[in-house]
Amino acid sequence: MNILKIAYLIIPPFIWKVGKKYYWKYKSKIYLQEGRPFVAAETTKAKSRRMREGFYDKYVQGKGLDIGYGGDKLVDNEDIWDFEHGDAQFLNGVEDNKYDFVYSSHTLEHMVDAEEAIKNWFRVVKPGGYLLLYIPHRDLYEKKKTLPSRFNKDHKHFFLPYNDEAPDTIGIETLIKRVLKNYEIIYIKECKEGFESVSPEKHGKGEFSIEAVIKKI
Repeated sequence: MNILKIAYLIIPPFIWKVGKKYYWKYKSKIYLQEGRPFVAAETTKAKSRRMREGFYDKYVQGKGLDIGYGGDKLVDNEDIWDFEHGDAQFLNGVEDNKYDFVYSSHTLEHMVDAEEAIKNWFRVVKPGGYLLLYIPHRDLYEKKKTLPSRFNKDHKHFFLPYNDEAPDTIGIETLIKRVLKNYEIIYIKECKEGFESVSPEKHGKGEFSIEAVIKKI
C-alpha cells in the first residue's frame, strides 16, 4: 500500500475536502497568472488522424474556444477555458454566437449536467460554425457499464455514440437531439486508432474516444 492510500485511511475525509478546495484555489491563481504548461493528452493523440482526415481545414477555421483544454490546445488561434476561468457547464460571461468553433476534449464527462453544458457550448457557436466534441467511449475507455469510473472518480457520466443506457450512460446522438435546435450532425464516430486494451484495470493505448461534429444552422 502506497503512502497516499495510507494517508486516505488515516486522515479524516473533511480534512481532505478542505485541503482539496484550497489546493485548486491555489492552482487557479497560478494558472491565471502564469498560464498552463503544455501537457500532451487526448487532443495531441488525435492530431495525426485529424490531419489525414482534413479535420482542421473543414471545421477548425476562424476563432475558436477550447473548453477544458488542460494545457493541450487544439490550435493556437483559440481562446481557452478551464476551471480557473469558471464553471464550464455555464460559460458565464461568454456572449452568444461568438465563436467559429467550440472544441472540448474529455470534459463533458466531468459536468454535473451534461445537457446544460451542451446547450451552453452550442450557445456560443456562431451560425455556420461547429461544436466539436471528443469524449471517452465507455467501452474503450471505462471498460465497464456503471459508475464509478475505473480511472477517474470525477467522471459523472459514461458515453456511447448513439443511445442512452441506464443508469449511467448517455448516447451522444440522443443527447444532441434532446437538447439542441437548429443543428446538423456532420458525424458521430468511434475513434480507436492505435487502440490496444492490455487489461480492464489499465488504460488502453491509442485513441479510446467518440468524436462528434455538429454544425449550427
